[in-house]
Amino acid sequence: MLLKPWDMSFKRLGDYIQLVNNRNKDLLVTKVYGVNLTKSFMPSIANTKNVDLSNYKIVRKGQFGCKLMSVGRDNKLPIGYLTEAESVIISPAYYVFEVIDHEKLLPEFLMMWLIRPENDRWLGFISAGDVRGGINWSQFCEIEIPIPDDINEQKKYVNLYKELLNNQQCYEKSLDDLQLISDSYIENLIKTEKPKTLGDYIEQSDERNSELTINNLLGISVNKVFIPSRSDKESLNLSGYKIVRENQFGYVSVTSRNGGKISIALLEGKPGLVSSTYIVFEVKDKSELLPEFLYMFFQREEFDRYARFNSWGSARETFDWADMCNIKIPIPDIKIQESIVTIHHTLKTRKRLNKELKAKIKPLCPVLMRGVVENSLKPQAV
Repeated sequence: MLLKPWDMSFKRLGDYIQLVNNRNKDLLVTKVYGVNLTKSFMPSIANTKNVDLSNYKIVRKGQFGCKLMSVGRDNKLPIGYLTEAESVIISPAYYVFEVIDHEKLLPEFLMMWLIRPENDRWLGFISAGDVRGGINWSQFCEIEIPIPDDINEQKKYVNLYKELLNNQQCYEKSLDDLQLISDSYIENLIKTEKPKTLGDYIEQSDERNSELTINNLLGISVNKVFIPSRSDKESLNLSGYKIVRENQFGYVSVTSRNGGKISIALLEGKPGLVSSTYIVFEVKDKSELLPEFLYMFFQREEFDRYARFNSWGSARETFDWADMCNIKIPIPDIKIQESIVTIHHTLKTRKRLNKELKAKIKPLCPVLMRGVVENSLKPQAV
C-alpha cells in the first residue's frame, strides 16, 4: 500500500507505553479503586473484607488503569488516569500501564485521545471476535493515534483542556464555600432559636383525582425529589390517587428499605399524582413558615437519622404523620427564612450550572483531538 506523507503522523500506541506490574505485597496501599465507564478512578464498591489485597496491582500518580475484558459489551473502555499523589490498588484483572517517555508523549494527551467516543467504537469493533466482548493487551497496543512530534504541540492541547478543567474546579470550590455558609446558618439557628412543634405549622392534604383531570404520575426518590413514576398508567385507576400541587410536600412513610433515608420532596411545577399510600401535606401559613425553608431541614442527614430512629413497626417500619408532626425545628422570623432560602436557591442554581459545565468539558476532548487529526492530515512539505 502506498503511504501518504501524512500517514506517518499516526503512531502505534504500543511503541509509547509499557505495562506496570507492581503488586501490593507489603499491604502498604489501602485505597481499593476501580475504573468506570466515565473514564476515571473511583473507590471500589466490592466487599474486600476477606480478599487478599497483596495480589492487587498498585497504580501510582501518572499511571493508567484499564479494564479490557468488556469493551465490546459496554461499547466503552473503562480507563482512568491517576492524577492524585496517593497511590491506589486495583483488581489484578485490570491492566496498569504508563507512558515510556514523557518527552515523546504526554500522558494527559494520551488520556484526551482515549476519552474520545470514536476510540470506544473502534475498540468495540475489534472486540467482536471475542466471546466475552473483550480485547487483549496486544490489540490495545495496536491502536494508532496522531502524536505530534513536537511535544510543545501536545502541551498546547493539554494546557487548553487543563485550563477548562481548572476553571470548572474553581467554580466547584466556590460551591463548597456557599454550602458551608448555608449549613452554618442552619446549625446556628438550631443552637440559638427555641424549637417549635412542626405539627402547628403543617396540615395534610387529601385531594383526590376523582375527575381524572391529572395524569402526571409521580414517585419520590431517596434523593428527595419527585420523579416520573414507572408504573403503567394505562392499567391503573387514577381516580383514587392523591393530587400534589406546587409547594406541597409528599412523603413515603415506610423507611425500612430506603438505606437510612426517608423519601420526601417538595413539588415545584405542575400538579402531579402520587399513590394513595403516600402522605401529602402543606404549610398552613406561608407568612410564618416558608415551604422551601422547611424543605432545607428535610434535606439534612440529621433529619434522615431522626426519621429512621423514630420509625416503628414489625415487618415494615414507618415514620407516620403523628411522628412528622412531633418534629421540633427552629422557625425564625420570616425575613431570616427568606435570606436562607435565597442562599439555598443560589446554591441550587450554581450546582446545576456546574453540572452542565462538567458535562460539556469532557466532550471537548474529541473537538480538540479533531484539531490534532486535521493537522495530521495536512500534507507535509517534502
